[in-house]
Amino acid sequence: MLPKVRQVKVRVPATSANLGSGFDTVGLALDYRDELVFTLNEGDAVDRQGVGNRRDGSQDGGFQDDQSSQASAGVSPDTDATVIIHGEGEETLPRDEKHLVVSTFRRACEAFGLQRFGFMLEAYNNIPQARGMGSSAEAIVAAIAAAYVFAYGSADFNRDTVFQMAAAIEGHPDNVAPAVYGGLTVSWNSETSTDAGTAAVSGPQSLRAGFDTVNYPVSCAITAAVFIPDFELSTEKAREALPGKLPYGDAIFNISRVALLPAAMNPTCGESRLGVHSQLSDDDLEEQSTGATNDQHNASGPVCLFGRDQRDDRHNVSRSSRANRLLFSATQDKVHQPYRKSLMSPAWDLIETLRSQGFAAAVSGAGPCVIVLHYGDAASQIDKIASSQLSSGHWRVLHLPISMQGVQIEVTD
Repeated sequence: MLPKVRQVKVRVPATSANLGSGFDTVGLALDYRDELVFTLNEGDAVDRQGVGNRRDGSQDGGFQDDQSSQASAGVSPDTDATVIIHGEGEETLPRDEKHLVVSTFRRACEAFGLQRFGFMLEAYNNIPQARGMGSSAEAIVAAIAAAYVFAYGSADFNRDTVFQMAAAIEGHPDNVAPAVYGGLTVSWNSETSTDAGTAAVSGPQSLRAGFDTVNYPVSCAITAAVFIPDFELSTEKAREALPGKLPYGDAIFNISRVALLPAAMNPTCGESRLGVHSQLSDDDLEEQSTGATNDQHNASGPVCLFGRDQRDDRHNVSRSSRANRLLFSATQDKVHQPYRKSLMSPAWDLIETLRSQGFAAAVSGAGPCVIVLHYGDAASQIDKIASSQLSSGHWRVLHLPISMQGVQIEVTD
């Protein structure tokens, strides 16, 4: 099958996985992106009418140019990849078929039925490599998304297809899910397991195997500070540090914390014991995040009272403080970070410093980046707490919004 377009531009967000309690399941998209441009080599064939082999395998006589004429003349078209890298990794990443984007792109093109063709990849990299900000997931998602558009065009871009293939290649869906869909995601493998108290469902409603994800809304008042060190940590080494078994109490601890994350990331509603449900806008909550306490607004009843009726507290603690307390609890962890801290002592020291001041700090992905989640603008306060690390020259910080958009594509015919 011939490609439908000549150039595809892909933009993919950085991601932070785990967020403390959500090991191998939770991911978050950050508004900080890599941009990759895939361009067919001059002389390669294009199905200019958007026709040819369809996804169902049928043929409809699509127009073929250049390559077919080259073949008839006995000229072999160039099917190699040329790689140009700007920014992160420009001194270290391969510039041939070994590049993760190129190898994944070839794999996806084959899966989508595209014949091999030559192309140029120009990558504008902002996401740090091997730091826990999803650079590998970004590369995989970008490659598959581009291959999909070359095969089928952009009119019916299917994120679910991109997610399934990306998760299968990457092996863990926690980073690829937010890279595809944006926002906060919780992902799992739908394979049933008889030793986990489950049974296969038969009939028309049978469960399909593969990865699944749920996308949760995130309040626009939630921000992320990402501390990036000048040292790397491979995911393989981080995984080798994990134990084969966990204490039962530690597992229960994490289950209780990760269950809080969706509420902590969108603290805009609550329900009292009387069943009164009330909704607050982000404007209402943003006002509270500046430190102002609006007791009169709450006079009619409890609003956004997390988990219990806190009427006695609402005159003393702002809504913003309650939201940040919930973020702090939701990011606690006993499953993976304690076992990895010796691999990234400077990062762990920073996490403990920030958490000692009440901030929801955690390892980003496998590390060594540190992410701090906060309701409201606390950039100057966070930077002050981490002033010794920032002044050392070994750390830098990015203050980022959460991205509710996943992978984005732009097509040139």
